[in-house]
Amino acid sequence: MNKQEIKALISLLDDPDENIYQEVSMRFLSFGEEVIPVLEDAWEHSFDTLIQNRIENIIHQIQFDLIKESLKQWAEPHNQNLLDGALLIAKYQYPDIDVKKVKKQIEQIRQDVWLELNENLTALEKVKIINHIIFDVHNFSGNTTNYHAPQNSYINNVLESKKGNPLLLSIIYTIVAQNLEIPIYGVNLPEHFILCYVDSEHMGVPSTEDNMGSNVLFYINPFSKGAVFGKKEIDAFLKQLKLENKEMFYEPCSNLEIIKRLLRNLVSSYEKLGYPDKSKELTLLLENLG
Repeated sequence: MNKQEIKALISLLDDPDENIYQEVSMRFLSFGEEVIPVLEDAWEHSFDTLIQNRIENIIHQIQFDLIKESLKQWAEPHNQNLLDGALLIAKYQYPDIDVKKVKKQIEQIRQDVWLELNENLTALEKVKIINHIIFDVHNFSGNTTNYHAPQNSYINNVLESKKGNPLLLSIIYTIVAQNLEIPIYGVNLPEHFILCYVDSEHMGVPSTEDNMGSNVLFYINPFSKGAVFGKKEIDAFLKQLKLENKEMFYEPCSNLEIIKRLLRNLVSSYEKLGYPDKSKELTLLLENLG
């Protein structure tokens, strides 16, 4: 970066001509992430509200563009790590998120589960241990009082508050289980995201209309402290919603679908709260994933 050019651009930030501001803004955007510390310093030394607002907008746009590009790369089939995807979404609201802290919190849960496991346990016994560690030892629970709050969809918030929506609790549960090579995956059930424990021997075996969910041993509801249930409960739930039985409602979904649903949840949350700009930006991130 040319320091003299940066200094000149900063001096133009209070120009009343909107066209000049747009040109200055585009130039700053072209510098990318490396210009953010300089802009933050300029913000701290300015007492002009217009300049501060414009700097904030430019920084936000730079950070948004970075997230959009990072999510696009994440969506490549070989890159779709679930924790990385959840962290990218959290960066939208919390650009300075402490990634190391989040990973350390997840690792602590994983380690606590690992200490209780042994090779002789059944699938159900393994799930009982995960449930005990996540819901009894670490005290996670569903946020029933503020269900639609955006905070329930950001992994750093949920790890701190110990409260989340069905999807984020499922994401944490899945990350912990899969890091321990326990075959638990998300299920894209309408209105309520759940998990399934897959029979690894039959993983990938296609199911028929009469045999949907045949490779699933049982389902798990993290929002209800890991309650275990079967296919009949999904049948009844779909009947209640007046929806036809589709394979996707019984089978494991991809990490890409989980992150898409996380974005849709946030779009809906911000719409309910009256933040159309945030809803629009998150919709752009969602569309960028294809």
